[in-house]
Amino acid sequence: MYHVCQPVPCLSSCVRSGGGAGQSGLHSLRSGPLPGCVCIWTGVLLGGRRRRKARRFTKSSLQQTEASRVTMPLPIPVIQVACGSSHSLALTKGGDVFSWGLNSHGQLGLGKEVPLQLVPDLVCALVGVAVTQISAGASHTLFLTLPGLVYCCGANQSGQLGLNRVDEKGRFNICMVPALRPLGVSFISCGEAHSAVLTQEGEVFTFGEGSCGQLGHDSSADEVTPRLVDRLDGSASQISCGRRHTLVLGTSGQLWAFGNGSKGQMGTGRPEDSLTPTLVQLPWTTDSAAAVPTDLQISAGWNTNFTFTLPTQSVDRGQITGRLDEAKLQKWLLMRHGNAEAKREISSMFLTSSSLVASFTKSAGPPSAADVLSVDLDAAARAFDLLLATPWIKQHVQFNYLLELLFASRTALKSPEILLVLLTCRLFQEDSSVMTVVLPLAIIIADLQEKTLEILRRKWSSLKPATLMRHIVVFRKALAFMLRNGLLATHNPGVKYLLEVLKLLYKANKTGKSYKVPLSTFYVDEICTNVNAFQDVPLWTQFKTEDDDDNRPAIFCRYPFLLPLVYKAAAFNIFASIVKEAERIAYRMASGCPETLPLAVSESAAPVFQLTLRRTHLVEDTFRQLAAADHCAFKRELLVLFADDRKLMNVNKRDFFLHVFEDLTAPESDMIMYNESNTLAWFPPKPKVEEKTYFLFGVLCGLALYNHNIIHMPFPLVLFKKLLKVKPSLDDMKEFEPVMAESWRCMLDYTPDEVEAMELPFAMPWGGEDVELDPTEPGKLVTGTNKREFVDACINYAFNKSVEGVFEAFKKGFFKVCDIDVVEFFQPEELQSVTVGQENYDWEVLKQNTVYEGEYHDLHPTIVTFWEVFEDLTAEEKKKFLLFVTGCDRVPFLGMESIKMRVAVLPNSSEIHLPESLTCHCLLLLPMYQRYPVERTMKTRLLRAINHNRGFWKNVDTTE
Repeated sequence: MYHVCQPVPCLSSCVRSGGGAGQSGLHSLRSGPLPGCVCIWTGVLLGGRRRRKARRFTKSSLQQTEASRVTMPLPIPVIQVACGSSHSLALTKGGDVFSWGLNSHGQLGLGKEVPLQLVPDLVCALVGVAVTQISAGASHTLFLTLPGLVYCCGANQSGQLGLNRVDEKGRFNICMVPALRPLGVSFISCGEAHSAVLTQEGEVFTFGEGSCGQLGHDSSADEVTPRLVDRLDGSASQISCGRRHTLVLGTSGQLWAFGNGSKGQMGTGRPEDSLTPTLVQLPWTTDSAAAVPTDLQISAGWNTNFTFTLPTQSVDRGQITGRLDEAKLQKWLLMRHGNAEAKREISSMFLTSSSLVASFTKSAGPPSAADVLSVDLDAAARAFDLLLATPWIKQHVQFNYLLELLFASRTALKSPEILLVLLTCRLFQEDSSVMTVVLPLAIIIADLQEKTLEILRRKWSSLKPATLMRHIVVFRKALAFMLRNGLLATHNPGVKYLLEVLKLLYKANKTGKSYKVPLSTFYVDEICTNVNAFQDVPLWTQFKTEDDDDNRPAIFCRYPFLLPLVYKAAAFNIFASIVKEAERIAYRMASGCPETLPLAVSESAAPVFQLTLRRTHLVEDTFRQLAAADHCAFKRELLVLFADDRKLMNVNKRDFFLHVFEDLTAPESDMIMYNESNTLAWFPPKPKVEEKTYFLFGVLCGLALYNHNIIHMPFPLVLFKKLLKVKPSLDDMKEFEPVMAESWRCMLDYTPDEVEAMELPFAMPWGGEDVELDPTEPGKLVTGTNKREFVDACINYAFNKSVEGVFEAFKKGFFKVCDIDVVEFFQPEELQSVTVGQENYDWEVLKQNTVYEGEYHDLHPTIVTFWEVFEDLTAEEKKKFLLFVTGCDRVPFLGMESIKMRVAVLPNSSEIHLPESLTCHCLLLLPMYQRYPVERTMKTRLLRAINHNRGFWKNVDTTE
């Protein structure tokens, strides 16, 4: 044995030869702790040694004394190999890792289910990870990726995986080493039970077994987390671990050794261990005239060391095949048809997931956190768009093999970034990709491990809106395609996978108080025409509290964020009908078998909820009867009867809701307060009526929505946000008190000095008085440090704290009528729209949608005159006309397009008759006016009709 460095004459010419350059000869050589080795000869994997524990994978003999070819599953050259005591690894030029041998401690990275692997098998957990280096210890393995992250598996009894823990049985699932993330690792090396890493800054960290000082920390203790080797003089350029010793090569040519030296591994001439880095005497360190080799390499074996020179061009670690760069992209784009080489390059780019990830890996080093992307998706989107815009390139972009690989590896994947790269490709938005690409991708995502799925969700949340929208559109268009082509029944499981992925994207879209992309991005219009709401809503009602079952059809109401507003409203109405029908059935059962039900039920149960009201005491009668009613009655069919007119008509409900809310929201009402401009109402901080009145007010609002009636309720959007548990914001104050909100916004932009110069008290005017927002510190002022706190406190007081009691009463009443689960289908803006309607009047649309019956047609003289008269009406008079014809002066949530006015001749009418209407049928009955001047006659009669408003509550002047 040698205790000092000695040259190896027989290897000198071999290592320096052309073959050593890896071009036409020996490419890589790796030996393990036991006799034998695996080498690569021009990309072909060779193996030779005694066949112990299947490491040499020839089944016909017990010994393998000659090199034999190792058959690899992929037609991609192997660029690196590594051997442990009983396992071997191979890294392909495409960045994929294969392992075989004994898996006693999980060192193969194939999971617990594989105790022994006889032939090379793909390490599925690293599919989609651009691996650039592998290293094997006796029974543990490290993997280095292009961005500088380190993954590990295998034995960890001494902490050699760096996970800040020990595992007596080993680590069978590959995981990342968190402590190495911020270091920017550039090289890894494993000893028998210890590990070393080299950073881009030239620092060396070691961890694991330290019994012989192989960690270099002046101690023989084990280290379970990476620790800096701080006694190196200068930066390091290379590291290599032997069994229980470590070599470090400095950038200036110094070589340090530490650890076990019983066989002379320290190179000091003495067979002794070293707990700290010891400088090895080399020719250029002892002879100042000797030049330091520029291509020097080091390698530590079991108990031996080698230093040798190797041409730089032979080291292709980190160069993943198929990796796209700007020069290659421009070269392809300049070709009109493409040559064989370009087509081969394009095919290789899409052959492995690692090559795609490597093509767009950022150059800024490892991501600082798990949810930070290491790939540049903007660059990926640009490259894909350019490639697919070139016809000959698009023909050679094939994802079949890559998707098969991902599909087979889906339950083991550790990094979802390959999925993010793929989803930026617009090819996936085409109908032709739905069944072959998008559906498999949806299954892959749905089957990811919970931890990987959470990483994917966080990465989605971190994307720019434009990129996130691309990903959403892929699955939304796929779902639309399947619905449009009638595939819901035949491909129910596939539809469910798409729904679940869209659900993940929806959750990722919500960041803090807002959404990254508009919620309308998720709406699938095809649901309205291809999903039967009368089947879907009952299924949702039946199973809404249960987990999904593979045998059930897809239930779209489980995914309300996909539903267009028209479908949500239909679902709400169908659900209300189901509840009403349940009440009718309960009544019939009570009527048919009264002896089986409690006395109170059998005597008082009724299939409807009836209000009998006096027009002159509308609010008083309404609240009295609501307070006296059984709460379960609110969910029955509502009937309204007026004391002076005993006819039960549907129009009574419209009249009731119209006028009762006019009275309740009048400026003189004691229940609400108005803003400075008297345009919007809100609950007062000091109400003049009891809280239970607000409960009844909530019941009344719920009854209107439950019975499909639009109401006049001039409350801001924040009311509906609070009903749906959405936190109020500065935008809500901007709607209610825009001047005050704008002053706050400006203050947030002021410098601390400017804020303090204002001497603004930590208080706000509200409800007619100044309110201290911090009672614990009277006289407190707003400063540069608490200005955000001040604005938040103002908003919280105005919309939460000051109205806490009355709002909770209102909310309780509202949800006594409407089921909260189905109300939560809506977004706040949508709930406001279906409850109070809109004010976006488009009278031209009303005219275009009008249908004429009987003698009337669009060119009839009476009709032409009518529209001329209508155009001359004021905006307020037009709204009164809408009320006259439809029973409501506001536009339904579907817009003016949903109003289909019919016009017919008023039977048996003459010049003296006024126009009439049937609001339930949206029918205008218009006499044929002919008295000259016709326009004046028609306008006079029309105004009298719409101002009369059926004369129920107001006395109006009807004289001409």
